[in-house]
Amino acid sequence: MFDGLTGRLGDIFDRLRKRGALSEADVAAVLREVRVALLEADVALPVVKDFVNRVKERAIGQEVLRSVTPGQMVVKVVHDALVEMLGGAEVEPINLLAVPPVPILMVGLQGSGKTTSTAKVALRLKSKENKKVLMASLDTRRPAAMEQLKVLGEQAGVATLPIVPGQQPVDIAKRAMQAGRLEGYDVVLLDTAGRLSIDLELMAEVAAIRDATQPVETLLVVDAMTGQDAVTVATNFHEKIGVTGIVMTRVDGDARGGAALSMRAVTGQPIKLIGVGERVDAMEPFHPDRIANRILGMGDVVSLVERAAETIERDEAEKLAAKIQKGGFDLDDMASQFRQMRKMGGLSGLMGMLPGIGKMKAQLKDANIDDGMIKRQEAIISSMTPRERRNPKIIQAKRKIRIAGGSGTSVQEVNKLLKQHQQMADMMKRVQKMGKKGLMRGGFPGMPPGGGLPPGMLPPGGFK
Repeated sequence: MFDGLTGRLGDIFDRLRKRGALSEADVAAVLREVRVALLEADVALPVVKDFVNRVKERAIGQEVLRSVTPGQMVVKVVHDALVEMLGGAEVEPINLLAVPPVPILMVGLQGSGKTTSTAKVALRLKSKENKKVLMASLDTRRPAAMEQLKVLGEQAGVATLPIVPGQQPVDIAKRAMQAGRLEGYDVVLLDTAGRLSIDLELMAEVAAIRDATQPVETLLVVDAMTGQDAVTVATNFHEKIGVTGIVMTRVDGDARGGAALSMRAVTGQPIKLIGVGERVDAMEPFHPDRIANRILGMGDVVSLVERAAETIERDEAEKLAAKIQKGGFDLDDMASQFRQMRKMGGLSGLMGMLPGIGKMKAQLKDANIDDGMIKRQEAIISSMTPRERRNPKIIQAKRKIRIAGGSGTSVQEVNKLLKQHQQMADMMKRVQKMGKKGLMRGGFPGMPPGGGLPPGMLPPGGFK
């Protein structure tokens, strides 16, 4: 998300930082470019106007223009204004302060990812908040909608309300709340029906469910990729139903991010959660300050560390550390590193969290280095025998041809992987020689010393 905006703002601020002094005219020129960048990112015009005026008011102050590094000060002003636009520095958690079972209403248009998001929210409440959660599908119109939620519930390990054919949405909601009270549930998530567009029938149905259940939270699920349409949907739902929070889906697929930047300012309601992938656990809290850092190319190291702590398997990491201390690193270990990378959101997900990575991402794209490449490399390793994975030196011409055929790749790709493994193994030996603190000085396993990308994954000739 925000790739286009990050690139544009990065170019603007790179030029700004090189200036020794700034005048009001310089700041005005920069803000004109920022305005265009925001509009191109699909941010709503009223939001852009308010943002630019706020930044201009602060940026032309004497403490900025006369500071030692005026360019850096303007970037800070823009950063602070972005945080305010996105909702302030604090995360807005889901409100569970009510007598159990707490009813949470999930609303939105058809196709926005509402049912999947319901399961993701349920899993998050179960795993992070230690809550007993019941999900209920009130969608009696879309074929197999109830069965879909049931399947997602089984995947997430969350209970779903038994399906009673022919029952109407309001009656299902009442039955869900009754089951929640009788069976000791902490939270009841009500997945309402959607439509392809907002109409009176949809709003009347959702309003009736709201009145029957008195939800503590009414979470609007919107697809970030719909841009300004998402903002319009949010405005209409909030005016007619009363939204308390927003869940944004497919933010990993939206390079512009204008909907996220506009949503809080237009509706006055916070973005509480964002969907960052297809897996049922791919949902994160919305941190305005961290998102502002990503937009300005400052990275999001805190989220990266949190994601690593959640996804890296401790036993596997300890085994690898023990092998590295003995100077060993085979192709099974390399495959393990690829799996960990995919669990953390893949190469594209990790890149967005690393500081100053904007221009490098474009070069990676030009070099065709993506998550698909990692999957091909995993396929190559999977096509090897256990003996070959333990001892890559025995892989000669005939074996390479067999491995390439089995993995659907080429001999050149097999050679490239073997070279990459050798580079990583050499690095691990250097780490081993460094002693107890070698792992910290040498970087993350599978990453070169000092961070960056794994050896062999750099574009030809490196980054310029």
